[in-house]
Amino acid sequence: MDAFRGACAFLGETFMEALGMLFRPRRFRFGDFALAFERACSDGLPITILIGFLLGLILAFESAAALQRFGAEVYVADMIAIGLFRELGPLITAVVLAGRTGSAFAAEIGTMKVDEELDALTTFGLPPVRFLALPRIAAATLAMPVLTICAELAGLIGGAIVLQLMGVPLSVSWDHVCNVSTVFMISFGLAKGALFGLLVGFIGCLAGMQTKSTADGVGVAATSAVVGGIVAIAVSDGILAVICYVWNV
Repeated sequence: MDAFRGACAFLGETFMEALGMLFRPRRFRFGDFALAFERACSDGLPITILIGFLLGLILAFESAAALQRFGAEVYVADMIAIGLFRELGPLITAVVLAGRTGSAFAAEIGTMKVDEELDALTTFGLPPVRFLALPRIAAATLAMPVLTICAELAGLIGGAIVLQLMGVPLSVSWDHVCNVSTVFMISFGLAKGALFGLLVGFIGCLAGMQTKSTADGVGVAATSAVVGGIVAIAVSDGILAVICYVWNV
């Protein structure tokens, strides 16, 4: 119950600080935001591209194995495009972000809390949420669409390689991808990715703020950030899937 109250208080304080930034944008720490964005986006780009590429390969092989019996392996490109743009691209990228960045946020802030640096900021009248949480949450939110695009492109390349090995020309695969992809589908996937990034950043910072001053406090906070981030991603993705089904989009 105490953890739930702390989470609600942190949510309210974060919302109020973010609202205040709209009227006083100079108070936002752009240097910390740039550093957090670099760690979340640039440093995580290689593993994200690799996983996206392998995901495209796996989807192509598994789909082609079934459709090849009917001579419809050319439609594998359609399945890969729909799966990556609408669902798997943002989802897999968000899980990677939760494992890398969410745990890093929790460990960084948790270490500062154990070393009583957060208490020092509060003593000097500097809100820890404004100085530590907001730049990291904003960085995770903006980094996710960039990482999602890279993962989706890598997945399309992986699927195109498999299709070419099966005798489907690259131009045909590209035409199918272009025909099935819509602006709404791509935009919805990127918006979903931004939401996932917001959740990962928020939960990572929350876990850091709630770190206990014990020997294993930082490790527990990092673990909670990863587990909580993945659970939040799965729950929100399920809710969005139900909404899309109800609205027939």
